[in-house]
Amino acid sequence: MDLDQLSRIDVQVVNSDESYGDPFMITDDETLGKLREAFHHIKWEPNVNPKMARKEDIKATLFFRYDKNMPERLIEYQIWFEQNLGTVTIISNNEKEGYGTLEKEYAENLENIFLNQ
Repeated sequence: MDLDQLSRIDVQVVNSDESYGDPFMITDDETLGKLREAFHHIKWEPNVNPKMARKEDIKATLFFRYDKNMPERLIEYQIWFEQNLGTVTIISNNEKEGYGTLEKEYAENLENIFLNQ
C-alpha cells in the first residue's frame, strides 16, 4: 500500500450498544497527512489472526487512488484504542498487513482525529 495515494477515509464509530454510528468522511489534505504519518508507523504482523475480546472502536475504510482511470482500491481497518496502555490495535483486511499495533505517540494522533470529528 502506498500511503501517498491515500485519497479518502470513511470512518464509522462503534456506539456503546455495538452498533455503528453515522459514517463520516475525511478528505482534507492536512488531516490525511497526519493519518499517513500515523499509519506509516504501524508495526504489521501478517498471518496473525487475533481474537479480540470486544467489538472494535472504529471501522475505517481507506481509499487509494493509483490511477485516475481506475476505481479506487479499498482497505478496511478495524481499530481498537487501548486506553489503559495508550496504544492502538488494528486488524486489516489486506493480507500483506494483517494484525498491527501503533505505539503511544501516534496512537494519540489517530484517536484524536477519529474520535473528535
